Amino acid sequence: MTDVFSSVHEINEHIEVGDEKEARNRLIKLLDYMERNEIPYTPLVNHFIRKLGLYPYMQDETASWSDRFAYEAFKVDVGEVSPLTLHREQSRLLKKLLDGENLAISAPTSFGKSFIIDAFITIKKPKNIVIIVPTIALTDETRRRLHKKFSYEYKIITTSNAELSDKNIFVFPQERAISYVGQLEEIDILIIDEFYKVSSDFDKERAPALQKAILKLGKFAKQKYYLSPNISSLKDSIFTKGMKFETFDFNTVFLEKYDASSTLNRAEKDNFVISILTEAKASKKPSKSLIYAGTYEGIDKLTASLINKMPIIQHNNLLTSFSDWLIKNYGEDWNLSNLVKRGIGIHNGRLHRSLGQVQVKLFEEKGGLEAIVSTSSIIEGVNTSAENIIIWSNKKGQSRLDDFTYNNIIGRGGRMFKHFIGKIYILEKPPLSTETSLNIEITDNLLLDVDEKGYQQILTKEQVAKIIEKKREMEELLGVSSYDEFIEKNPIQSANVSLIRDIVTDMVGNPESWRGLKYLNSNDPDKWGNSLHKALKLLKPDWRVPYGDVITFVKILSKNWQKSVPDLLADLAQHKKMSVELFFKLERGVTFNLSGLLGDINVLQKKILPSHDIDISSFIFKLSNAFLPPIVYQLEEYGLPRMISKKIQENKIFDFTSQSLTLHDSLMSLKVIGCEKISNHASLDDFDRYILRYFFEGI
Repeated sequence: MTDVFSSVHEINEHIEVGDEKEARNRLIKLLDYMERNEIPYTPLVNHFIRKLGLYPYMQDETASWSDRFAYEAFKVDVGEVSPLTLHREQSRLLKKLLDGENLAISAPTSFGKSFIIDAFITIKKPKNIVIIVPTIALTDETRRRLHKKFSYEYKIITTSNAELSDKNIFVFPQERAISYVGQLEEIDILIIDEFYKVSSDFDKERAPALQKAILKLGKFAKQKYYLSPNISSLKDSIFTKGMKFETFDFNTVFLEKYDASSTLNRAEKDNFVISILTEAKASKKPSKSLIYAGTYEGIDKLTASLINKMPIIQHNNLLTSFSDWLIKNYGEDWNLSNLVKRGIGIHNGRLHRSLGQVQVKLFEEKGGLEAIVSTSSIIEGVNTSAENIIIWSNKKGQSRLDDFTYNNIIGRGGRMFKHFIGKIYILEKPPLSTETSLNIEITDNLLLDVDEKGYQQILTKEQVAKIIEKKREMEELLGVSSYDEFIEKNPIQSANVSLIRDIVTDMVGNPESWRGLKYLNSNDPDKWGNSLHKALKLLKPDWRVPYGDVITFVKILSKNWQKSVPDLLADLAQHKKMSVELFFKLERGVTFNLSGLLGDINVLQKKILPSHDIDISSFIFKLSNAFLPPIVYQLEEYGLPRMISKKIQENKIFDFTSQSLTLHDSLMSLKVIGCEKISNHASLDDFDRYILRYFFEGI
């Protein structure tokens, strides 16, 4: 492509026949060529940028006055220092939201959906905004973005049961949303990111919790805005009642695919990855790579090969410092310490929150990580992208990668103003291309949370009958006149009605077997075993670990604040050798799933077995915070690892164990103390200081 005028002529021909998508793709490729060859835009090129709606890409200094006018006309305040120019479809979507429409939209990853939210807040100035995101990692990323723009006006809340301000922005995963149902009288706008996860077809584990959050919070929402990629149609359901569905097929980058899946065996795949990484590093403009490995096992296999074959990057103090920090804080046996010395990181949903965040930061900056090997968490957990996307595996868990997830992954290729073209390398056979219709069936486990009278027009007669039957069954078991009134006063976290029914049935039929719950309040972990075993039998977690090992883990985890992770692993090794990865998996499982179940057990046994006079809320509180001071555990979501908090505590700079502390009080106090004072007086090493600076940037 050397003749700019000829290229523009071809673009115009596609516009004339109504093929705007191909015209836009050709224009993006032309802009990439001009950037790489440092060719300034001509007025003609700017004109076609305007004609195809890609206004942000215009160079106003070489544009005609009419094109410059359009560039300025599409500027909007999104909370930045100066207004930003939206592209045509962003502007159209923003107008609909400002007009008060309830929208469920499907748009490509490169569309720039977050700008719309920020512009809406800036212009409309709503009082209460609730944003539900699929993961803790995305919670922090969203919080950081909004904090920079709106913290002067809004209180940004990411944890459960925080004290509310006059104006609030709530950002959290679906599991936390329920705790605010009784506290919020109204929500100005309810925003659901990655809305497709409301269907159990896409996320069986978390769909019930998201469905529950939408039903509970939707009652108080004046406006709703649900976002998803790659959805072709949306069937009516109680979750989208009164909403308009729109698709925005408007890409701002071009995806260039290289399909080598039919020519590579297993060993050749790894060598191909190495060649891409080597070439990306050696190019005139070094590029970053995201590598989809499919499963945890896939990550282990690929990273072992990369460690064996990739050279250590010499004279990179930042990565060497990170590697040393990992060895010191997580032990010598974890491969990540060897991997980062080669410029490669790991991302999955089990990592300690601050670990995932700091790796994404290192990936985003020059001189940091050059590649990240990931499961699908990279498309759900963070909002990063790269010039190179490598599909090393076509698996997603035990199943084949579906077309929907595949398109989400490759959608991470390219980014506005960084890479016009995303290069997609396909090393295993891709799924067949299909259109995705989102069909949201309410799960049987959620029927008890549905107001059958309010949704009579949408529910089937069979569903209404089933709801009434299940509520009557629970009313008889609980001995209450109204199940709805009981739940309103005693919130149940679990969206699994079968599990709740099993608990209630056992409490009614075997009341004496629940007296042992009181031992969870003991300071002696050896007394916790029977009650934990009873809870695990009800929960039936799919952790592929014997219940006895989980109980041992909980007992040893109780020393989490006193001991380092390597010391805890050494204690566990006396019973059963445990990898760092398994430690992450179990800590996540017991702090979320097990503590949530025990919370529901506590609510139910107080109602059904009041004569036992047992309250295990103090144990649940400790378990849900991984036996760390709650502020320490919460600050990990903000990017401050427990290891650094412990050093700050030991050097008497700040007391994280104070019982009266709230998260927001702690953040304010740390800001007053300041990054510099903590760096100088907390016995921190170089990488501790690097993390601390990143933490302070976000508060």
